[in-house]
Amino acid sequence: MSTIIRNGSLVTPAETFHADLLIVDGVIQEVGEHINYRADEEIDAAGLFVLPGGVDAHVHLDLPMAGTVSSDDHYTGTKAAAFGGTTTVIDFISQDSDDLPALVKAARKKADAKAAVDYSYHMNITHYNEAVDRAIPELAKEGITSLKVFTAYNGRLRLQDSEILQVLRTARKAGMLTMMHAENGDVIDLLIQEALDARHLEPIWHAKTRPAWGAAESVATGAGLAATADAPLYIVHMNAAGEVDQLEYARSQGIKVMGETCPQYLCFTEESLERPDGAKWVCSPPVRTESDQDRLWEGLKDGVLQTIATDHCPFFFDGSKAIEYEGTLVAIPGKELGKDDFTKIPNGLPGIGDRMPVLWTEMVASGRFSMNEFVKLTCANPARIFGMYPQKGCLLPGADADIVLWDPKMKVSYGRKYSKQRTDYNLYEGWNLTGFPVRVLSHGKTIVENGKWYGKAGEGKFVACKAGNEVL
Repeated sequence: MSTIIRNGSLVTPAETFHADLLIVDGVIQEVGEHINYRADEEIDAAGLFVLPGGVDAHVHLDLPMAGTVSSDDHYTGTKAAAFGGTTTVIDFISQDSDDLPALVKAARKKADAKAAVDYSYHMNITHYNEAVDRAIPELAKEGITSLKVFTAYNGRLRLQDSEILQVLRTARKAGMLTMMHAENGDVIDLLIQEALDARHLEPIWHAKTRPAWGAAESVATGAGLAATADAPLYIVHMNAAGEVDQLEYARSQGIKVMGETCPQYLCFTEESLERPDGAKWVCSPPVRTESDQDRLWEGLKDGVLQTIATDHCPFFFDGSKAIEYEGTLVAIPGKELGKDDFTKIPNGLPGIGDRMPVLWTEMVASGRFSMNEFVKLTCANPARIFGMYPQKGCLLPGADADIVLWDPKMKVSYGRKYSKQRTDYNLYEGWNLTGFPVRVLSHGKTIVENGKWYGKAGEGKFVACKAGNEVL
């Protein structure tokens, strides 16, 4: 099967240029002007931008939490991703045993039958011993080359600093990347107990018990551990100005540390948590202040932060009421579980389908960023950091033909109608967007066109990530 896309403007991290793009058997075969080839299908992209499919390096699909489960599974979540122009996602595997390769095989078996776009995994390391240390290098043989550690969630997910140092050392030797959730678990536990004792139960107390200074301190600690191990470190979902300051300082000292932020931290503040429906915005770490937003935008512009992911982990706002999804009524317990106690609200937000359209408006249509910077932060950089480049995140011969045709003039009153995430609300309901994906291809096949779905469960493929990638 061959397809040629003509008359479009191709957007890469470095340049924007008019060219044709030839796809043969799901792979980009040629990029150039006036390609002389009689393809099985010809797509006219006049007036459109041709982008590589987005890479979302931080999602949680079908994740058990707080007595329920995140409401998107590997089908509904990847379908929603596609509608938003994202064609590759990276999920996380929970460390339920010391046999890490077996956990990978089980996770893949679960996802392979459902994924509608390509996917991969990071491995959580939430308890550490000699058996785990020996198993970490084996993950690379399974195509998993990134590990996640936590400095919060005491007694559940958190490792001690000495254990994180050991993980960093082992990962470095294997050419793997360590990721860190950076918050101060001891401070959080104390403040939560104090809030409960004082009967402060509203959603805003989720933010008040997770102070930004604890996050900044944890980023500094992580950078210090990375320097000691001489190992790369990637800080996930950065949300506070102090974190960006610590990251910038660490990078200025030659420490191999990188940072990610998410749309919710760029678009919302603690004021959202004070609304009657504030539980919708409960995520960990929490949304912060306008000054934090300003510093995050600055960090993205200056290259201190390298990627924008979503931390997509959706829950129903009111899981007692069913919604229709693909002709079936679905109800999954959600944030109503914590209606009387913020500590019982499932932590997480929908966003996998919102990221690219919302950010295009906030970054490109606003004039803050160029299209090239947009593609770098949402497509190319995550692919490069996590060992998928040049298979993903680019428009080069030999790359998978994951392609988005983007209409920069299309105006949309955004919300659930467009997002396709399997939950009962959208954070950006009623937002006026300028610029939107009108056609999405995965491996050369059109899976979304003008709001219609042509993809199928199981068509997505597992992406085996490479080890030894560069630090951006």
